[in-house]
Amino acid sequence: MTLCRLSLLAALTCVQALPAAARPDAVRPPIYVYTLDPGAKGPAAYDEVTTLTSLQGLINRARPLLYVDNPGYGRPKYWLDRLVADGQWLHGREQVKVDTLDAVFALAKPHVKGAVIWDPEVPATVNVATTAAGVENAVVLSPDMAEKVAVRWGLRVLRDFRGVFTGAETGSRKNDAYRWAIRQYIETGKCDPHWLSLFTDAYADRPAGQNAYNIVRDWAVTNRSFVFDLSPWGDEKPADDLGQALGTDLATYKMILAATQKQARGRRMTELTGFFSFSKYANMPDHPSAHDPVPTEWQTVWLISPYNCYQNTATEFCYNQSFHRHAPRKPLKQPKPAPAPAPKLRNTNYVAILMADYDSAYPLYHFLPKNWEDPKRGALPLSWGINPNLLETYPDIISTFYQTATPNDHFVADASCAGYINPNRVLPEHLPLLVNHNRRFYREADMSISGMVLDWDQPSPAVKDAFLKFSPGGFATIVDDMHERKGRHPDPHVWKGMPVVRLINHMDPNNTDYSVRVLHDMVQNRKPNEPGFTYWRCVWVTPSQIQAVVDGYRAKYPGEEIELVSLHTFFSLFKQHYGPGAKP
Repeated sequence: MTLCRLSLLAALTCVQALPAAARPDAVRPPIYVYTLDPGAKGPAAYDEVTTLTSLQGLINRARPLLYVDNPGYGRPKYWLDRLVADGQWLHGREQVKVDTLDAVFALAKPHVKGAVIWDPEVPATVNVATTAAGVENAVVLSPDMAEKVAVRWGLRVLRDFRGVFTGAETGSRKNDAYRWAIRQYIETGKCDPHWLSLFTDAYADRPAGQNAYNIVRDWAVTNRSFVFDLSPWGDEKPADDLGQALGTDLATYKMILAATQKQARGRRMTELTGFFSFSKYANMPDHPSAHDPVPTEWQTVWLISPYNCYQNTATEFCYNQSFHRHAPRKPLKQPKPAPAPAPKLRNTNYVAILMADYDSAYPLYHFLPKNWEDPKRGALPLSWGINPNLLETYPDIISTFYQTATPNDHFVADASCAGYINPNRVLPEHLPLLVNHNRRFYREADMSISGMVLDWDQPSPAVKDAFLKFSPGGFATIVDDMHERKGRHPDPHVWKGMPVVRLINHMDPNNTDYSVRVLHDMVQNRKPNEPGFTYWRCVWVTPSQIQAVVDGYRAKYPGEEIELVSLHTFFSLFKQHYGPGAKP
């Protein structure tokens, strides 16, 4: 599609000159495309994107109008090109180039009530300002940006956080800011309790001009989400606030969770979108810590789960979420092979493979397209882990994968179901909410299997009963009890018709020889004269890499048969072996 270089004013004038019934864009407005300067660096680049995405969140709240591109990062254009193709929801929409931030503001002006100015001396205030922008329909400005545009745009200053937060309440300016925002925006019901945003603040990002978590602020603004950046650990101080009393970050974190849960009133679960700051809260070269990154991820999920909160972990560089969310949604259908008799159980080694970790927005948006386009896809039965709650964020992207799937491509929920949560940490009285939440998304995504449930112990009977109501096709788990080291994986069994298995986590198809050895070791665990069942996880690899492991195994161990099957077939055979009526 040709990218029209019309001025924004001319485009709006032409539209307004037509009677509403005659306007071709009354239903199909243009897509206004703003292109970032990939060479922009430093605080000025950071400030511009903060302002841009706060405006984008307001512009796109009611309908999808503003799309942000970046020539230095190909994914936004990749997805736009895919979604304007014949048969896709954006087909036929004119694209209008928006050249300046002034033109973006012209689009947003009917929705903007004023400006919120954040304080670079308290980096957390960029998050508080983002929260305020969503709730109060405002644009986020740094002091430098305010000098440039506030008068020109005729903005009234609604909030100015410079010098407001001194540490008088908690001894930490950072925590004072967030606790003020809890009282102002969560406890008053002004934020939407379905959304929390864990976005890195300006502490390290602004000096570096790092916009990984700035480009997603449109999502927080459009959803009126509460935005914060705090440590999930209470036993060491965060790198950005070494003067705080030990545990202050964690205490404020819990206040946010508790206040949000109270506002939700048991009606909806809460999505925590975003990720912790590695260099503040985990062991990194620039920040020695007792806690490595993966345990910090697990600690976050352990912390939030009792509050009916699940995480959408990696969301950095996820462009245009406020735009994509408007794509039409209808129940999806997985490709299914022609009906056939139930497979007959044989005395062999059955292997199923999870193409894993597309459970959060960034891997879905960024990594999956490359691996999906691998020429070997469709040659092997593979299960792709896509969390169905992402239908709220990128429904059109998920639909694209469903449309192009082969009969050998199957979709299952990844970590852990419709959202990354520790089910054993959900309070028993809240399990019905967990069931209702997941049942809705699993039905829409045509899913019946939870392919990778991450938890601190094997599933309790109550958890298995809950999953049975939306995931009867199977339950596979990885267990890691970081706190007491008492957790254990479940023995393979069938729970009221639902297969329950362990997911093997130590495969690496990036190293074919290593993976061949590991697969051989797993297969050797099969009991004599019984079928063996091996289900393993691979992270962000291609079908060609899986094919290389399978071929390598068969070449090295020609006398040891393995049968690669779909996860649906795997669980069907598993039930024959472990289910009621099976031989002891």
